[in-house]
Amino acid sequence: MALQKNDIVELKIKDIGANGEGIGGVDDYTLFVKDAVIGDEIEAIVTKIKTGYGYGHLKRIIKPGKWRIKPACPVARVCGGCQLQALSYDKQLKYKENKVKNALIRIGKVPEDIVNNTSLAIIGMEGNGFRYRNKAQYPIGTDNNKPVAGFYMGHSHNIIPCNDCLLGEEINSKILKDILGFMEKYKIPAYDEKTGRGIVRHVLLRCAFGTGERMVCLIVRDYSPGVKSAAGELIKLLRSIDGIKSICLNINPDNTNVILGKKTVVLWGNKTIKDKLCNLEFEISAESFYQVNSAQTEKLYAKVKEFADLKGNERIWDLYCGIGTIGLSLAKEAKEVIGVEYVPEAVADARRNAANNSIINAVFCEGKAEDILPAKADEFLRETIPEVIVIDPPRKGCAESLLKAIINRRPQKVIYVSCDPATLSRDIAVLRLGGYELNKWQPVDMFPQTVSVETVTCLVPKDTAI
Repeated sequence: MALQKNDIVELKIKDIGANGEGIGGVDDYTLFVKDAVIGDEIEAIVTKIKTGYGYGHLKRIIKPGKWRIKPACPVARVCGGCQLQALSYDKQLKYKENKVKNALIRIGKVPEDIVNNTSLAIIGMEGNGFRYRNKAQYPIGTDNNKPVAGFYMGHSHNIIPCNDCLLGEEINSKILKDILGFMEKYKIPAYDEKTGRGIVRHVLLRCAFGTGERMVCLIVRDYSPGVKSAAGELIKLLRSIDGIKSICLNINPDNTNVILGKKTVVLWGNKTIKDKLCNLEFEISAESFYQVNSAQTEKLYAKVKEFADLKGNERIWDLYCGIGTIGLSLAKEAKEVIGVEYVPEAVADARRNAANNSIINAVFCEGKAEDILPAKADEFLRETIPEVIVIDPPRKGCAESLLKAIINRRPQKVIYVSCDPATLSRDIAVLRLGGYELNKWQPVDMFPQTVSVETVTCLVPKDTAI
């Protein structure tokens, strides 16, 4: 009998999907069920029917699987941010390793024997996989006429109140309570997406784990007279918190789901905080891209360096370089590093970070890698032929024109760092067609409790591949 919406069915979960849903079957029909984990025997309500597969809602756990654990966070199920909290950590790691492997085979069309022969076991995180994030972004809303902070429910913009995300630092809870109390006392309203009214949109918190320095940034619709007049009280509240070095406002007047606006006003302290990573010092602003898991970033960048296997005479192009973290971590063992980044503030940060670390063989160009490399490489990149090209693009991956330009330059190694196995594999397929082969791949668990995984891959010309 064909399933229909609202049917109640029993099934056993045998796998996990790309977004963390449990996968099971009723007869030959596949169901994806949120909050179910491998091994669970469950009762589910069918919520959506498609050809060949459908979606369900977990109604009842008949028999928990052996890898099911109790989530540490009380709002884990409704929040949507930690899709795997109910799954034991060792099984999370296996899931992520398989996620990358399957993407390389199915999307990248890499032969399975090559994938297996070039794989390195995933690098998991020591400890319990919590309290690792050095950055937290909390949307601010209103509940019962009072300001609240929290996270968006999955696939919505409804805020689940939560002052203490277990992935972030414990002190974040105190900072949020102080800010919410300040808003209530001075009648500063939260921003309302539906009406476009209100002031405070988000709170951005950063901590430099290597130095203990902290930043508090309120994202506001405008710098209203009410906020200006009360700014002294806000500064007084936050300055008393250990490690606070920067208190600022980011102004975002647009009706958009983009969090940060283009203007940042420093209320007190510095515009940046300083962190130590890979024996280097980095300045981080509110707008900077900076890996959120400092402990695992050290391991990730060490793997990039291992794959590069530098001898001291290599020229490196660092594409999508951000504030220069990867390129600068390689510079002392290379002849030259040229970084490319399209965010002007990040380029300025990268140049300053190079100077602060007395690195004189690294230069940074402002522009889009997908524009510069295909059309303007000789102008921006000194007509060099790099031995190593490092790519760390956003989740959407690389433009095909950029990949073809890399192929035309024929570097000895392409090291591709990615947070999305699907776009990574898609791009590797292009590089393989251009004469490169997967030489090594290393998953790193940068985001415990979530479905996300970082991967470092090394590709070399096919005639030199192992």
